[in-house]
Amino acid sequence: MRKTPGWATAFLCCAMGGAALALGGCASSSDATSILNSDPPEKMYADADALMNKGSFDAAAKKFEDLDRSHPYSAEARRAIVLAAYAYYKAGKTPEAIASAERYTVMHPGTKDAPLAHHIIASSYFDDIKTANRDQQATRKALDQLRILKERYPDSSYARDADNRIRIAEDTLAASEMEVGRYYMNEKNYVAAINRFKTVVTDYQTTAHVEEALMRLTECYMALGVTNEAQTAVAVLGHNFPQSKWYRDAYALLQSDGLAPSQSNDSWITKAWKAVPKFSLGGPG
Repeated sequence: MRKTPGWATAFLCCAMGGAALALGGCASSSDATSILNSDPPEKMYADADALMNKGSFDAAAKKFEDLDRSHPYSAEARRAIVLAAYAYYKAGKTPEAIASAERYTVMHPGTKDAPLAHHIIASSYFDDIKTANRDQQATRKALDQLRILKERYPDSSYARDADNRIRIAEDTLAASEMEVGRYYMNEKNYVAAINRFKTVVTDYQTTAHVEEALMRLTECYMALGVTNEAQTAVAVLGHNFPQSKWYRDAYALLQSDGLAPSQSNDSWITKAWKAVPKFSLGGPG
C-alpha cells in the first residue's frame, strides 16, 4: 500500500480546514442577515421613536441606524438617517450627529427633511463656537450652514430661526478679525492689520465692530502715509455713525495732520460699503 506523502497530507488538511471555514463564514453571514432583518422597518422605526420619547437618545440613534442598514430601500429608512442625526445631537455626540446629517444632505438634497439636516449641522457647530481669541473654524462652518438654510430653504422654520444665530456668528468672526488686526497694529505690521480690518468692513458691515475697524484703518493708513484711504475711512465712518466715539477719534487724527474727511470713489472702502452716497462732511457735532 502506497503511503501518502507528507506534503499531500498537509495540503489535504488545509483544504478541508478552508472548506470548513468557508462554510462557517456562510453560516455566519446568513445569521447576521437574519438578525438585521428580524424586525420589519415599521417596527424598528416605532421602537426607535419610543426610545426618543423616553430620552434614550443614544439608543434611539443606533436603532435608527440599524433600520437604515437593515432596510435601506424602505420608506422609513430615509427619515431614519436624519432622525439618527437628531438623536445623536440630543445625546451630545456632535461628530456622529454631523456625520449622519451630512450623509442625509448628500443623499437626499432638497427633500422635506433637508432643512432639518442642515439645522442639525449648524447647531452642532454653533454650540462649539469659541471666544474671539480662539480658533473660529466651528463658527465659520456654523455660518455656512445657517446661510444655506436662509438661501435654499427660506420658508422653513429653521431658516426663520437662523437670523439671530447668523448675527452672533458674524459678530464673533468680526471680533476675531479685530483681535488679530490689533495685534498686528501693535507690532507695527500695518499691511497685515489692514487686511484684517478690511475683512470686517467688507464682510461684516452689520456688526458693531465695523466702527472700530474704520477707525483702525484710519490709523494704519495714516501711519503708512496713504492719506486718501484714511480720509475715505473717516468719511464713511462719519456718514454712517456720526455720534460714534470712533468717529470723533478718527476725525481728530485727521485734523492733527491738517486733513479732513473726504470720500474717494476709487477707494476699496467706497466700493465695499453698501450703498454709500456721495457727501461732504464737516467736523463732528
